[in-house]
Amino acid sequence: MNKRLLVLLFFGVLMGALDIAILGPAMPAIQKAFAVSPRQIAWVINIYVLTNILSTPVLSKLSDLYGRRIIYISSVFLFALGSLVIVLSGQFDQVLVGRGIQGLGAGGFLPVASAVIGDTFPKEKQGRALGFIGAVFGLAFIVGPVIGGLLLMLSWHWIFILNLPMSVALIIGALTIVPSKQMEENVKFDWLGMSLLLVILGLFSFSINMIDTKNFVASVSSVRVFPLLTVSLGLLPLFIMSQKKSGSPTINTGLFRSRQLIIAYLISFGAGLGEVGVMFIPGYVRSAFGLSDSAASFSLIPLVAALFVGAPVAGRMLDKFGARIILILGTVLVFFGLVGIWKVADTKTGFYISEVILGTGLAAVLGAPLRYIVNHETSDDDRASGQGVLTIFMSIGQLVSAALVGALAASLGGGIPGFKGAFSVLAAMSLIMIVAATRLNRKEVKVSVKSS
Repeated sequence: MNKRLLVLLFFGVLMGALDIAILGPAMPAIQKAFAVSPRQIAWVINIYVLTNILSTPVLSKLSDLYGRRIIYISSVFLFALGSLVIVLSGQFDQVLVGRGIQGLGAGGFLPVASAVIGDTFPKEKQGRALGFIGAVFGLAFIVGPVIGGLLLMLSWHWIFILNLPMSVALIIGALTIVPSKQMEENVKFDWLGMSLLLVILGLFSFSINMIDTKNFVASVSSVRVFPLLTVSLGLLPLFIMSQKKSGSPTINTGLFRSRQLIIAYLISFGAGLGEVGVMFIPGYVRSAFGLSDSAASFSLIPLVAALFVGAPVAGRMLDKFGARIILILGTVLVFFGLVGIWKVADTKTGFYISEVILGTGLAAVLGAPLRYIVNHETSDDDRASGQGVLTIFMSIGQLVSAALVGALAASLGGGIPGFKGAFSVLAAMSLIMIVAATRLNRKEVKVSVKSS
């Protein structure tokens, strides 16, 4: 059953990942179909990311309370519903509504899949299983643009029609393969805590998305950003107090008493910074080597290929050597890859070598080791919630990186000097990840997180 279950989880996570990677070729067609501006079309991605962040803690907690199967099926159903809304949409607003619903469903795919692996796979095989799931993201960015380009020959609608039969197959499979459990009686859902968390994440994410990276300081201090950012951060103490008093907290504060988990969350944030920083590489290549937009987009292939190959390899090594060694190696490779792009990428050879090093490092820090740590530091009742927190930290890193790298590149004059300056800052930040990884325990020990 484990192999069938793993394949099912793989295709669920792949479906969610593809719906970002596959959109690249379709964005111009959707923009033209609805006659919207470049800033408006960007919300096709932004709204998906925002609702994904919001739904992750909700679906993760519900998975811990009511079982993996029902929440996994609900996640797939929401994703399919969002896809159907987009297919039937006649206005751009309806497309955004559909993308928002898709994001809500996709928020449950990775945390629930990781928790299921922790529930059902023996410890000595979890690394390999998590590594297999981690390869999804590299695969999505390799095949996504190709599939998107082929489907675009029919119509951009087919990019979303494809999700419907996939979702039906996943739901049918989940009904028999994904494990379930009896719903707990008299469980009091933490409505106050969940509401506060959604407001905090929503305001923070929206405010970060509204930052104009070309006028960073003025934008952050504007009425569109600063009040929302201030309120989101100001509500954090109230949320923490509510979680300490709740009988069934949305996020068990015990998750932050484990040094292993705190370090994992810190590295996850740094991984999010590096992952989105990669998205600026085509802009750098365009400036450095005078390539066209399409040729520059293909420059990421070596990095993505290294990510795709490296993720399962890191998972296999994880079962043998443990998370600490793999994460130290991964963070070191991320550092040298970023330094390479900053310092020696003036030639194509130096650039591509640096890309492969960076992609191999990201395969470790984005993939199995962090989720392996969470599975082994949490109890069954908090496993998906712990995975959800890990995802939230990575998502926040992605949001911050999108604003930070753009702002740094613009403030340093743009072009080659601007991009190099931005990558030098990311390289410096990756040093913190290396230090954090060295502070992990030398041997994983199963620890059940105590309730607050």
